[in-house]
Amino acid sequence: MQKTLFYIMMLFLGFSAISATANLTEALQTAFAMKVTTIADMYQQDVNNQGQDYPVVLQQYGNQELQAAMRLEQDYFAREQTSCHIGYDVLWSSQDPDYEQEKKFSVTTQGLVQVSLAQGNDVYYELSCDDSACQVADVILDEDGSSLREHLQNACR
Repeated sequence: MQKTLFYIMMLFLGFSAISATANLTEALQTAFAMKVTTIADMYQQDVNNQGQDYPVVLQQYGNQELQAAMRLEQDYFAREQTSCHIGYDVLWSSQDPDYEQEKKFSVTTQGLVQVSLAQGNDVYYELSCDDSACQVADVILDEDGSSLREHLQNACR
């Protein structure tokens, strides 16, 4: 009798673990899909407007911290009449973007959205999400993990 109860408990625990793992996997897939959709929508808006929104398109999709850093850049330019930006369009990793180039969207093991551009560059986005939407928290500029938000906060004071 005790063996039977033990096996029933183990079977129940096994099903519970499988169910919990499935729920976690489903939640991760949903979060990843939301992140990729957010970035894909941002790129599509930039394509539709041929970059004329820039930097507004990134600001529109940015969270409060990124928006504040971008406002620092705009205020700096208004005050100094020179740019403290990094010198190229971060969405396209180019000074002269090809808006029609192919893009591939994926999520890295660190949870960043990777945009692989046909020109050979990759752009990485850190996003913050709640249950209904995601916002861009930062753009990672290079393999060393340099942050656009930190660059603007430091260079545009």
